[in-house]
Amino acid sequence: MKQGEKSDMTQLQKWGGAAALYEALAFVIGFLGFGLVVNVGGIADPGQKVAAIVENQGLLTLLHLVVYVAWGAMLVVLSLALHERLNGRNSALARTATAFGIIWSVLVIASGMIYNVGMETAVSLHAADPAQAGTVWLAIESVFNGLGGGVEVVGGIWVLLLSVAALRSGRLPRAFNYFGFLVGAAGVVTVIPALSEISASIFGLTQIVWFAWLGIALLRRPKTAVKEVINPAFE
Repeated sequence: MKQGEKSDMTQLQKWGGAAALYEALAFVIGFLGFGLVVNVGGIADPGQKVAAIVENQGLLTLLHLVVYVAWGAMLVVLSLALHERLNGRNSALARTATAFGIIWSVLVIASGMIYNVGMETAVSLHAADPAQAGTVWLAIESVFNGLGGGVEVVGGIWVLLLSVAALRSGRLPRAFNYFGFLVGAAGVVTVIPALSEISASIFGLTQIVWFAWLGIALLRRPKTAVKEVINPAFE
C-alpha cells in the first residue's frame, strides 16, 4: 500500500470512529428528547397529537435533524470506514454489509425529512381543520414508521453482517462482535408487530453501547488480523 493511500485509510478510520461516537450520542439525545421532553409518540388520538406537534414543532424539527438526518449522513461515513477496516475489497460479506449500511442511511435520512416536511403540512391544516390535519398526519406517520421510525430490520441485518465479517477478519474485538449478534437480532425482531415496541427499545439501548464501543475501536490502531473459523460461504 502506498504511503498516501495508507494515510487516507487512517484518516477515514478516524472519521469513522468520530461518526460512530456521534451515532451513540444521537441515540441518547433521541431517547431523552422523544421520551422525556416531547413525547408526541405516546399520544394516541391523532387530533391531540397534531396539537402537540403544533406546540413543539421547532424542537421536533431539530430533534429529527439531529437524530435522523445527520445520523444517517454519519452512517455513510461509518459504513465506508468499516468497509476499509474489514477489507471490503476482498470480502463479499463485508461488501454486503456496506450495502446494507448505505441503504439504512438512506432510509433514516428519508424518514427524518418526511417527518419534518409532513409536520409543515399538518400544522398548516390544523388551524383550518384539526380533524383533517389528524387524518393527514396518520398517513405521514405510517410512512415515517415504515421507512425507519419503528421497524429496524435493515439496521439489524447490517449489524449482524458486520459482526460475522469482523469475526472472520479479526480486525475488531471479539467480545464486541459477539455483542453485535445480540444487537442485530433485536433489530431484526422489530419486524414482528407483537414484539416491535420492546425489541426496538432493546435495539436502541444496546446500539448506544455498540456504537460507542465501535467508535473507540476505530480510533485505536487496528490489531493484526486473526481469522475466526467460520463457514467460508462468503469468502
